[in-house]
Amino acid sequence: MILALFLAASGALRLGAGVGQALANAPDAVDAATPLDCPAPPLALAQALLARETDIARQEATLADRMAALDLSESAITLRLSELTAAEANLKATLTLADGAAENDLARLTAVYESMKPADAAALFGAMAPEFAAGFLGRMRPESAAAILSGMSAEAAYSISVLIAGRNALVPKE
Repeated sequence: MILALFLAASGALRLGAGVGQALANAPDAVDAATPLDCPAPPLALAQALLARETDIARQEATLADRMAALDLSESAITLRLSELTAAEANLKATLTLADGAAENDLARLTAVYESMKPADAAALFGAMAPEFAAGFLGRMRPESAAAILSGMSAEAAYSISVLIAGRNALVPKE
């Protein structure tokens, strides 16, 4: 039975091998060398495709213009940012110099007031606004400040003492 099956399969293969050749040589078979004639697309479709291509080209040009504008804006922003950074560094240097100069001036003036006779300094501090006098007395050595306060009137010394004591009252403790 198996042998008969093998013989039948072999015969079928031999018959089937020539079928492809026979079909290829048939008169109504299309020759692969000649191109097929496709019908021309309808005019409306061709026009729609052309219009779509034109729109896409216009959108690409607009997008390219926007990208160029963005690149130009980005370079301008980068330039401005670097200029701003340089100006900020300049300003910090100027403020540091000004703060240092002001601090030096205050230290020098405080030293001058400390070196004055306590009675003369007391008369001068009595004429000053209490807020202004409290600033200097707070910077002085305690001995010099005490000598000046003792030479002032009780009311002026009290108001200056209150200002010195209360100037850090509102500082956060934590």
